[in-house]
Amino acid sequence: MHTTEPGPDYAELAERFTTPLFVYEADEFERSYTQLRQALPHGVDIMYSLKANPNISVCALLGSLGAGAEVSSHAELVTALRAGVAPRDIIFLGPGKSDAELRACVDAGIAALVCESLEEVERLDALVARRGSEPFPVMLRVNPSFTAKGQGLAMGGKPRQFGIDERTVRDAKRRLADLTGVRVTGIHAYMGTRFLDHASVAANTGRILALAESLAADLGIGLETVDFGGGLGVAYFAGESDPDMDLLRRDMDGVIADFRERNPHCRLMMESGRFLTARAGTYVVRVREVKESMGELFAVADGGTNHHMAAVGIGSFVKRDFPVRHLGAPDAPPTHRYSVTGPLCTPNDLIVKKALLPEVRPGDLIGIGRSGAYGPTASPVLFLSHGYPAEVLVHGGGADLVRVPDTTEDLLGRQRLVRTR
Repeated sequence: MHTTEPGPDYAELAERFTTPLFVYEADEFERSYTQLRQALPHGVDIMYSLKANPNISVCALLGSLGAGAEVSSHAELVTALRAGVAPRDIIFLGPGKSDAELRACVDAGIAALVCESLEEVERLDALVARRGSEPFPVMLRVNPSFTAKGQGLAMGGKPRQFGIDERTVRDAKRRLADLTGVRVTGIHAYMGTRFLDHASVAANTGRILALAESLAADLGIGLETVDFGGGLGVAYFAGESDPDMDLLRRDMDGVIADFRERNPHCRLMMESGRFLTARAGTYVVRVREVKESMGELFAVADGGTNHHMAAVGIGSFVKRDFPVRHLGAPDAPPTHRYSVTGPLCTPNDLIVKKALLPEVRPGDLIGIGRSGAYGPTASPVLFLSHGYPAEVLVHGGGADLVRVPDTTEDLLGRQRLVRTR
């Protein structure tokens, strides 16, 4: 999948901020948010999943547009709060939460803590009870007995470390009734990621909403909140297409309307990370050397999988290229096939494999598109001690550095030299 769409002045940005760097476009974040907002019925809250891109400026931008935040660590919680997201619009989920994280959620007064086990519910209950605080709102993350179709990576419906098995939740009424420090307000389920088919998203939503109603009846609780996950994807590879948002709106309207009739006051949430951020980012690297090996051409650049592990095809049996552009010659005809690598001492450091590009020379800039999600924070940035790259936000005709790249002193500053002899 290749594109020649115009973009920022990458040469100027590379000169100003150095490479490698991630370039994020504010207009693209806004376009993606608007698309999703218009595809969802009124009253469905969009919760930005910070795991996709936890940069505080990205979170602040999406928050200013109306997104809440779904966080999964203390650092992500603090990021969302400092970015200006209101506590009432933050939920915290993920397995293996620490006591410190539970306390931080209670202190912040977030909308709900999504518990991944009954034991976690009881830990939180004991913590709140010791404080003598008001009961804290809890959502139960359920691992449904059914599976989803159309996802890139299954997150539910199978043995998983995430959530509580549906049967266990159905049998938990008495166990939950004895708790005084928490108040179960709703249900959370997340079936998978990278859904490209609108019909699959709507069908999964309908099944989760029906499950939430059924579980609420079994537990004898009022259904105040349902987070039906999300996992909406974007097209990365040849033959793929972005979700049809008009058809998604049509299908979701019916699903949500039926549920609303029975539960008019229930708060509905949809999580989104990749869809909101992926298309807004470009990973920019500078070619240091072009070499031929046994008939194949390699463009060796100053950054690779240490910053962009997603581009290597982790989780796939076949390596497929993200959209790639020769940024110095975007309109020139492609003439050669190049594999683009980084500077790492591993054959796995291959971010583009045999892509057809215009002629590449040392010093040229290569851009990997749709790289706004799961970039450096989902990559081994410390491998070979290259460190974290720069991140730049392009907005309003200007550009700002929103993440300073690591220096050697940054990397060594937290180490302590102990001489044993």
